[in-house]
Amino acid sequence: MKSDVTIMDFTGIYEKERFYRGVHVHWIDCRDIQGTNCYCDEEGEQALRRKIAPYSAEAIHFIDSGNYHYMTKLWTEKLREPFVLAVADHHPDMQPPLFQELLSCGCWVNGVLDGNPYVQKVVLLGADKELVAAVPEPYRSRMVAYEESQIAEGDRWESCFPKDLPVYLSIDKDILSPSQVHTNWQQGTLTFSQLQNVILELFHRCRVLGADICGECADALFHAADDKVILQDDSVNGRLLHILMALGKERKA
Repeated sequence: MKSDVTIMDFTGIYEKERFYRGVHVHWIDCRDIQGTNCYCDEEGEQALRRKIAPYSAEAIHFIDSGNYHYMTKLWTEKLREPFVLAVADHHPDMQPPLFQELLSCGCWVNGVLDGNPYVQKVVLLGADKELVAAVPEPYRSRMVAYEESQIAEGDRWESCFPKDLPVYLSIDKDILSPSQVHTNWQQGTLTFSQLQNVILELFHRCRVLGADICGECADALFHAADDKVILQDDSVNGRLLHILMALGKERKA
């Protein structure tokens, strides 16, 4: 994985943060694209593909709040080798779509499995047990899920990643407990240290092609009292960026 950093700005939240200061970043302003919040129509998809066309998927991407987690689908479309998609998220993002013609933050993983010829399987890391149970049956044969209790208890989930296949890692910060960070979606119970262990083990076992991070609490933009929330987001982003850049350089060396 390259140490290149891309920031996709849908809401303006990153302008309130500092984690990327001192790092060369590619800033992609997406605020001029209509029809992207939670659901993304075909016109929005094409506009976003044009925005990211100059940039590599094999890098670190910050993609704003969980409302835009579907960007992982568009980034992984740019990969050209078989891979495993690892999703660290409180939600499986594999619910049946309400509107078949729209890409959404709640069903984008289904879209990856349906449309990407290179993805071999999806590994869900830390998803809620009840939400995993609701994943539609047709997708279960290409999915492996390790619930948050298994991650928290240190169950050996690493063996589900074949050593001969690279991995693309997608992280939604809603996997973390509200004591660690606040997002605009229902959250899990993991600590940052537990998420960090997942990342370290994944890099230890696998060649990681690229990674993205979402889960900004964009709602805090509208509440001056939520400066603390933005500071938490900023801090967690900085720690994740530091870990990913260090591991990416270590693997290259």
